[in-house]
Amino acid sequence: MSAAKPIDIKKSVVDTVLAGLISLIVFGPIVGVVLDGYSFNLEPARVGLLVAIVMAGRFAMSLFLQTPKGVKILQGFESGGAGVHVQKPDYKSRLRWIIPALIVIAIVFPIFANKYLLTVVILGLIYVLLGLGLNIVVGLAGLLDLGYVAFYAIGAYGLALGYQYLGLGFWTVLPLAAIAAALAGCILGFPVLRMHGDYLAIVTLGFGEIIRLVLNNWLSFTGGPNGMSAPSPTFMGLEFVRKAKDGGVPFHEFFGIDYNPNFKFMFIYIVLFLVVLLVLYIKHRLTRMPIGRAWEALREDEIACRSMGLNHVLVKLSAFTIGASTAGLAGVFFASYQGFVNPSSFNFFESALILAIVVLGGLGSTVGVVITAFVLTITPELLRSFAEYRVLLLGVLMVVMMIWRPRGLIRVSRTGVTPRKGVAP
Repeated sequence: MSAAKPIDIKKSVVDTVLAGLISLIVFGPIVGVVLDGYSFNLEPARVGLLVAIVMAGRFAMSLFLQTPKGVKILQGFESGGAGVHVQKPDYKSRLRWIIPALIVIAIVFPIFANKYLLTVVILGLIYVLLGLGLNIVVGLAGLLDLGYVAFYAIGAYGLALGYQYLGLGFWTVLPLAAIAAALAGCILGFPVLRMHGDYLAIVTLGFGEIIRLVLNNWLSFTGGPNGMSAPSPTFMGLEFVRKAKDGGVPFHEFFGIDYNPNFKFMFIYIVLFLVVLLVLYIKHRLTRMPIGRAWEALREDEIACRSMGLNHVLVKLSAFTIGASTAGLAGVFFASYQGFVNPSSFNFFESALILAIVVLGGLGSTVGVVITAFVLTITPELLRSFAEYRVLLLGVLMVVMMIWRPRGLIRVSRTGVTPRKGVAP
């Protein structure tokens, strides 16, 4: 057994000094300069305190990582690996009992939850839908889409515009919005068929900004920055209000129960939960069908994909179309949940947040996307006092995840196949 290497104090000191310089550059302009009207005040004490904390932490971490236990942890980081993780043929996933338990919890949740918890979970489920849709485009097909929020806006404004100009309700617009967003995804897919990487990202980013600017500037049609109202969902024509319009019967009067303002959010939660389960099932089946394998082949190597006889045009268009339709569904639920939509809800930060959900959860990983969507949407609600540092915390989280888990929170795995008798392994 080899002896442990001695701790190199010089290396720790160098790491500490470099960490101090980097923290000074980062925190200096942000924390050290405080605006005061048209002037500013310098706060060197605050900067010095933060730099000292960073340097002390880096020195302690550098010493720890040189110990046998620290070396073992570093080796764990280096063995993150890439590609698909293959399980043993007899492997049984823990999801076989986790999923039923979560479904039972989700069923009883509305009974005990208040309005605030319901709205937070509804928002989390909406971002789960968005993450699942973008995971098809980015995670499976490998097409970097920075304008995904445009399809989200199409679904939301589809409900608001359909209600105002055509008198369409929630249930009518729900499938129509998915179809409209899918068509928009198909239209976007055609110009970018020959583009890859950064060029594709720039074009999709421009598409997202075009949609937002159209919604913001077309005052006579979309209401511009003032936004538009969106209708609430109904249950067999029954409205979830205290007094229905045009002499209708409200939900609580029809069933002879007391009025509860949470009925609307309970109903949205139930329908949204069922839609999320349906999308999860469809995505699960698609990834195991030839189209899912074609997406993954396109992601890994487009030239090899085309050389195998796969039609890359149809593969790309199918990814954009199916991913966009999921965002259209999420947009309808968002508009109905808010009761109001305006262009400020569909800015670039939303696209970045959805992309962060996919990347942090794991490219192609359904479970990782679901977990990360809830973490990134519920955590800001629990930490409202740190709302102004939301973007900074998100950036730090992504840096840590890319070091700790370069393939995302949960890697994509496949169950191995036992070779048949008489066939060489």
